[in-house]
Amino acid sequence: MHHNTLEVASLKPDYQGFIFWEGSSRHYAKAGIPELPEGITRVGVFVDAPMDFVAGRVRDLGLGAIQLHGKEPPQYCRDLGMLLQGASLPSALIKAFPVGESFDYDILQPYLSVTDYFLFDTKGILPGGNGRTFDWKLLHAYPFEQPFFLSGGIGEAQCEKLLEFVRSPQSRHCHAIDVNSAFETRPGEKDIDALKRFLLCDFWNEAGN
Repeated sequence: MHHNTLEVASLKPDYQGFIFWEGSSRHYAKAGIPELPEGITRVGVFVDAPMDFVAGRVRDLGLGAIQLHGKEPPQYCRDLGMLLQGASLPSALIKAFPVGESFDYDILQPYLSVTDYFLFDTKGILPGGNGRTFDWKLLHAYPFEQPFFLSGGIGEAQCEKLLEFVRSPQSRHCHAIDVNSAFETRPGEKDIDALKRFLLCDFWNEAGN
């Protein structure tokens, strides 16, 4: 259910996500994606999906990035990357990891060579969309150069906290801020006015956006 895809696109986000997991209330079941303004990367979100299915969505919908939100092992990421490369389907690979009260960064090591970005989300019952933030100070210990997406219940209420974050050393490798459930009026439908207010938050200036 994505009722206002084009309204969101009019705000010119760098990335716009479409969830291809039937277990999600935001599952995108339409045959195609509307034409988006130039400069927006279409992101397909998948959870432990067969590689052929992922490759098919990339090919048919022109996905520029893939977000893996399940328990995909490093070998899956490697094989998927090779499959896409062999089919001439360039698509950035983003691997999501749930963060709880602590996080073991060692689990990221085998993913470094087979993904382009990491995404850190709040650990919850479902893979994503849990509407809560984790303690971003945990990212102070991030030991790698690989850029990451910051996710997990980020909304207007976090504007001040985000300003503090972008001024901190742990934001050095933060590539993007991922927002979703905190801006929904119902699953798949975004509150455009709230998104506009969020884009006026001071932290964007310091983040260089």
